[in-house]
Amino acid sequence: MPSSSAPVDHPDLPAPSNQDRSAYIASLGFPLLVILGGVVGFLGGADLSAATSGWTNWLLGLIMFGMGLTLQPRDFVLVAKRPLPVLVGVVAQFAVMPLAALLVVWVLGLPSAIAAGVVLVGCAPGGTASNVVSYLARGDLALSVAMTSVSTLLAPLLTPLLTLWLAGQYMPLDGGSMAMSIVQVVLVPVVAGLVFRFLLPSVIARILPVLPWTSVFAIAAVVAIVVSGNRDNLLEAGLLVLVAVVLHNVLGLALGYGAGLVSRQPVQVRRTMAVEVGMQNSGLAAGLAAQHMEPMSALPGAIFSVWHNLSGAVFAALCRASDGRAARRADRAGDGSPGIH
Repeated sequence: MPSSSAPVDHPDLPAPSNQDRSAYIASLGFPLLVILGGVVGFLGGADLSAATSGWTNWLLGLIMFGMGLTLQPRDFVLVAKRPLPVLVGVVAQFAVMPLAALLVVWVLGLPSAIAAGVVLVGCAPGGTASNVVSYLARGDLALSVAMTSVSTLLAPLLTPLLTLWLAGQYMPLDGGSMAMSIVQVVLVPVVAGLVFRFLLPSVIARILPVLPWTSVFAIAAVVAIVVSGNRDNLLEAGLLVLVAVVLHNVLGLALGYGAGLVSRQPVQVRRTMAVEVGMQNSGLAAGLAAQHMEPMSALPGAIFSVWHNLSGAVFAALCRASDGRAARRADRAGDGSPGIH
């Protein structure tokens, strides 16, 4: 949902109440449509896989192009104004999640192909849906945009290096080929989107409302393609992969929040760090695994695409509930009500 990555007061967006409603709809619709994509892929099987051969890169490029269209130069100004939280968050993104992946692989004793896929998810940049979840969780939205943008631009270098280093023990990998794939499907489309936004701002402003759903359908299609080529593998190891994905995601959310706590960031920043670290660009991971690893390796990315949006919605709800309790305590304190000490 890249177009939700803009700040709440962004001139291209509707009033906050309308955006809040739109964000809720998108956050609920995203996992449902991705699940639907998985069902279509499962039912389509080998026939669908053959019919959609070669589509994955184009779909991932479309997603990242949409993300580029939502970005503006001011989204990167925060890196200069508040470098510490951006630095801590991005370092946590590319350190916590890969290490958490290794821990999950070790604890569950995962087979090599699944292990490599879990590690690849951990080495991916921040997810495009993280911005809307950060908004729903009442985190620091500007920081969320900056962290997603920086981690995405670093991905062509860090994702293949980390994957080659950490997942190379499970299967032979071509880091150079993976890096070129990321340049093609991430860096070039994002930069192209930025250029289009700069050259045609009024045109792009009119199409921004449809961008979240364009990305949703594209990610659902990627999941359908990955699942269609892995139907037998899903029946064989789907539950094991789901357990690995849940553990990986929960560790990311907890350790991301912990990174903000240790670096003494305010609550809003901690929430954003939790979301940015815990939510990965798992569609990219699934696509890369399908191209550069064994078929089974794409399953963690496909399942993560569904799960991290569900867990993100729960995290946002818990954050809002916490704010509600704090507001009620403040009201009682202001009224001099008993039982507030």
